Amino acid sequence: MAWINLIREPEATGPLSKLYESSRNRAGYIAQIIQLMSRDADIAAESMRFYVRLMRSPNALNAARRELLATVVSNVNDCYY
Repeated sequence: MAWINLIREPEATGPLSKLYESSRNRAGYIAQIIQLMSRDADIAAESMRFYVRLMRSPNALNAARRELLATVVSNVNDCYY
């Protein structure tokens, strides 16, 4: 089984610490996907910017449908959303 050594919140510094703080303020916790990307704070931050832009910007799907689609895909992938 693959293993990724995550950087936990108490050990986070610099940009990663800010990303964790932002995540905690937004959701009340740090999502596992953000922790998974903790080895490269810049990539994690860009990924979150992409996610926010994708999910919060006007596009062909309204917000409810985007959330529903994300939930269904996560369920199919056996991933908590």
